[in-house]
Amino acid sequence: MDWKLTLQIIGVLLGLLYLYLEYKANIWLWVVGLIMPIVHGALYFRQGLYADFSMEIYYILAGIYGLIVWKKTKAKAKSKDKRESSSGISRTPLAVWVAIAGVYMVLHAAIYTILVNFTDSTVPFWDALTTALSVVAYWLLSRKFIEQWFVWLAVDIVCVGLYIHKDIPLTASLYALYSVLAIVGYLKWKRIMRAESEGDSTFNC
Repeated sequence: MDWKLTLQIIGVLLGLLYLYLEYKANIWLWVVGLIMPIVHGALYFRQGLYADFSMEIYYILAGIYGLIVWKKTKAKAKSKDKRESSSGISRTPLAVWVAIAGVYMVLHAAIYTILVNFTDSTVPFWDALTTALSVVAYWLLSRKFIEQWFVWLAVDIVCVGLYIHKDIPLTASLYALYSVLAIVGYLKWKRIMRAESEGDSTFNC
């Protein structure tokens, strides 16, 4: 079997498992998230998507951070309520959005400059865009901000076109599925937030 096809198939299977765990807000998503970057990283490097390749290194580090944060959040919730720990899902404060916008612009400009001057990337703008947005989305996910799904949706839509252009159609198909599941995931997390809010209100009364 062709190496590119093999990596794509493995990446798709891991990606589907990751999405299911993220949909369920399950902490095991971070464990899968530590394995998946190795597969995708090898594929992206061979296809000349250098910014995406570097992102896989970031994903490994961010995965460790996310696992630690989620474990702490779960432990803190249990200490406050022995009956059942809350999900920890919340909305992103306005002040955080302002900071994120600034970080995104700096990252995009820096990554684009590196790609143009130090690599043979043929899609530096789009490669930089998806990379910078992914950094933002992953951080939002690690803090369990529900709007992370919207950022991932933007990344997924751009990646579909990017990977079709780079002739890795299976991975493009995976990101097309990601786009749909990002909407489904948002609705799921929203239901979780609503259920917890109603439960808290009943309890407080």
